[in-house]
Amino acid sequence: MRVVEVTAFGEPEVLVARDAPDPVAGPGEVLVEVVAVDVLFLDTQLRSGWGVEFFPVRPPYVPGDGVAGTVVAVGEGVDPGWAGRRVVARTGKPVREGSPVLAPVGGYATKAVARTETLVEVPGGLGAHEALALLHDGPTALGVVDRAGLRPGDAVLVTAAGGSLGVVITQLATAAGARVVGAARGRDKLDLARKAGAAEAVDYTEEGWAERVLDLTGGVQAVFDGAGGPLGRQALETTANGARFFAYGAAGGAFADFTAEQAAARGVRLIGITDGAPGPDRVRELIERALAEAAAGRLRPHVGQTFPLDRAADAHAAVAARTTLGKTLLTCD
Repeated sequence: MRVVEVTAFGEPEVLVARDAPDPVAGPGEVLVEVVAVDVLFLDTQLRSGWGVEFFPVRPPYVPGDGVAGTVVAVGEGVDPGWAGRRVVARTGKPVREGSPVLAPVGGYATKAVARTETLVEVPGGLGAHEALALLHDGPTALGVVDRAGLRPGDAVLVTAAGGSLGVVITQLATAAGARVVGAARGRDKLDLARKAGAAEAVDYTEEGWAERVLDLTGGVQAVFDGAGGPLGRQALETTANGARFFAYGAAGGAFADFTAEQAAARGVRLIGITDGAPGPDRVRELIERALAEAAAGRLRPHVGQTFPLDRAADAHAAVAARTTLGKTLLTCD
């Protein structure tokens, strides 16, 4: 089989494709013949050496934590009925024993091993690429939008609205009756935010973007922040009293740089990515729900670009350059 390894921490060029022996499914595991691999922004951060104090990854390692494909073998104790099914699955390993947080490893490969508890069958009529685009973004988006308790007419700000998660959140919030303002970088991403349902779209590289959101809305009832860093702090300035601020993104290199106390001083509740994080069973339910919504045509993930597995370095470079739209995938078929 083919794998892509991070050979050293550094720029995208440290990603090197090579041949490797086929893995074997162990107890409680299956072997997946992979057709597509999810490229996470976290993959690019870890490859550069960021976050190693939390994520136990050291070169050489195979990155990635999401694949789509067909189960071709099952390990001991696994229902043989999984064989031949189209699935999406996570390949990551717990960051520490008993932790629900997975380090993204094992996915950049033409064959991958996954634990059965991470398997979700792809519904008929839904393509593998679209299903994979919702493996991570579906449960995150459904989780935060459900927690937001949006009401018809609520004003909502979605940052990183041209990314894959922002697109899904915008669709869900719009379906709940909210008026979404999407914030992103550049015309193409703003157009994608509008296509996903945003009533307004603002470019947060422009001076005074937060003030424009305030002018448009009078203050938002919820912020879904996929940008983080200084943009997250600026997004806080768009909130109305009593708003909820969901900080789940670190595209700027860090989460939104303000504290829960600073948010509370504005009458805003800050909800971080680990606050009330769902357990594995709940995550699986949310993935199944997202795939069912997509199969029914009510949710439309946007796969903006694909790269062959051997060109993983090009995919990382494109993500780092902020030129990608929606979801980026590697293909093995």
